[in-house]
Amino acid sequence: MDTKLSQISLKPDHTGATTSPIYLSTAFEHEGVGKSTGFDYTRTKNPTRSQFEEAFADLEGGVQSFATSSGMAAVQLCCNLFNTNDEVLVSFDLYGGTFRIFNFYEEKYNVKFHYVDFNNQEQLLSAINSNTRAFFIEPITNPSMEKTELAPLYDLAQKNNILTIIDNTFLTPYLSRPLTDGADIVLHSATKYIGGHNDVLAGVVTVKDKELAETLGLYHNMIGATLSPFDGFLLLRGLKTLHVRMDRSIENARKVATHFENHEAIDQVLYAGTTGMLSLRFKNTHSVHTFLEHIEVCTFAESLGGTETFITFPFTQTHAEMPDDERIKRGIDDSLIRLSIGIENAEDIIKDIEQALNQAKN
Repeated sequence: MDTKLSQISLKPDHTGATTSPIYLSTAFEHEGVGKSTGFDYTRTKNPTRSQFEEAFADLEGGVQSFATSSGMAAVQLCCNLFNTNDEVLVSFDLYGGTFRIFNFYEEKYNVKFHYVDFNNQEQLLSAINSNTRAFFIEPITNPSMEKTELAPLYDLAQKNNILTIIDNTFLTPYLSRPLTDGADIVLHSATKYIGGHNDVLAGVVTVKDKELAETLGLYHNMIGATLSPFDGFLLLRGLKTLHVRMDRSIENARKVATHFENHEAIDQVLYAGTTGMLSLRFKNTHSVHTFLEHIEVCTFAESLGGTETFITFPFTQTHAEMPDDERIKRGIDDSLIRLSIGIENAEDIIKDIEQALNQAKN
């Protein structure tokens, strides 16, 4: 995997260029009626986007990937598979933007979304019925970092003819390849670790079934929320260092999680142990608001997966539009922060959090 990532798109053309060109053309010439180079209109297919999609499908172990204009466009592409009265079982704790679009589809199109603990077999089995169309799973949930055991879910889904959709944004294909284990669809907000530098907005959906690929391909082209050529170039660039960035982020995250495990200011460290993501729940002796005003090395921002350490306040950012009662059920309150640990020196990250905590005492 390391070598494959490092050499992604390293296929020199007639010029010998070792970096992929960016094809900005929106249209492609036809030599005659019924004759095509395989590229006709850039919404349908673009050489730069295609190069990323082909490389990513290979990484995932899928037959085809679809690069979208954002992570939410990737979720929306999958939502087009559902019809009125279809039911989808969803990770109880998940990204607020995903909750929002599911709520929209429920109100607008009467697609039912039921939030369950996928590790609770009794609850899960009682939620399945003849209308259940899919499982939508965050294998490590956002922001509580709860880990889901996927193998039993794949078996259950296959026995009941249910699609398994995995949002693998936190893990990436470097750490997990769900399609090779039993999932039907894997999606990512490629804005995050795939791009890796906080400079591209993108999503990607990958499937292993050719018939499903044909269906999503029709929707992808029809809706038009496709990735731009320049953003495709940025994703190819990001993939080249994915393994290095992920290894360093995980190493740093483990050090941060360990350091604050029994800290006087921290009530809980929420960390699955396998990613660069973790959350901290403050004790009532310390103010999150004051803390966020005093961080210096870390950045208070609403994203994740970049080279810099980002701290997000889900209560007012990623989950702000989730109804209060739903946030409370999930423990998303004004004591919780989410950290995307970057590739800085771990001690610098820890020292910065420490100095901000010292100034955040109530």
